[in-house]
Amino acid sequence: MEVEEEDDAAAAASAWPGSSRRRHLLQFLLHASKRLDLRPIVKYAALAFFAGRLLPALPRKVGFCGARSGRAVRSWLLEPLRDSNLELFALVAVWIASKIHDSRPLSVKSLKALGDRIIADQHFTCRDFASAELVFMEVVEYNIGSSSIVFIYLEELLIQFREISKLGDLLDLDVCMEILDILYETEDTSLLFNSPCSLAASTLVAAYALSVPKQTWEFPVLSWVKFATSYDEEEIMKIVLTILMHVLKPDEIKEKDKMDFDI
Repeated sequence: MEVEEEDDAAAAASAWPGSSRRRHLLQFLLHASKRLDLRPIVKYAALAFFAGRLLPALPRKVGFCGARSGRAVRSWLLEPLRDSNLELFALVAVWIASKIHDSRPLSVKSLKALGDRIIADQHFTCRDFASAELVFMEVVEYNIGSSSIVFIYLEELLIQFREISKLGDLLDLDVCMEILDILYETEDTSLLFNSPCSLAASTLVAAYALSVPKQTWEFPVLSWVKFATSYDEEEIMKIVLTILMHVLKPDEIKEKDKMDFDI
């Protein structure tokens, strides 16, 4: 019986926070990033901190869904865990990322002002933001390193690509970031961010297929990515196809299937 209860708890924790709730929270963070005009590194650091570290850790640290490991974290912000509180934590993720990557970080007053406009159910004080930052750090166990963020790998690969091929100028970083945003919003593809280097390489190849005109597909981008990252072409291609399946509409996928996908 105890084993069954543990299995049930693990299953419930793995389902947290649910696809629709997760999508809402990620869209909230993306909207906040746009309103604040964040630099890409700040935006994707915040996404990594919130979606990749805080949300998965909450069941273990708070103990809901019957799951707990390590020292429990107690706070009025977690009990009960309302959507408005999670939206506050999303803004706190932006605040932490800005402190790390901006020479002039966002002020808590600017984040509070934005929160007053876009958090529907509750207005938080500057002191609440400070409390939420402490809770956030305790839940993620102060894991706010940024070296493994997918955007860092992607930006470096794009710089290298542009150095060796003029086609790199046709590959728009905005297209790459739109792909990453869609993947973050989609629960099925969120696990791809656990391997940031291979995801960065695959995103570059997918953006190449989407934005570079077919008649200029002269550069063997898959072979180059294999050389630059040491990942197998077949492995990268599987991720690329997964990306295209989520980025393109079904009729657009059929059109892509008709192409000679020799990249």
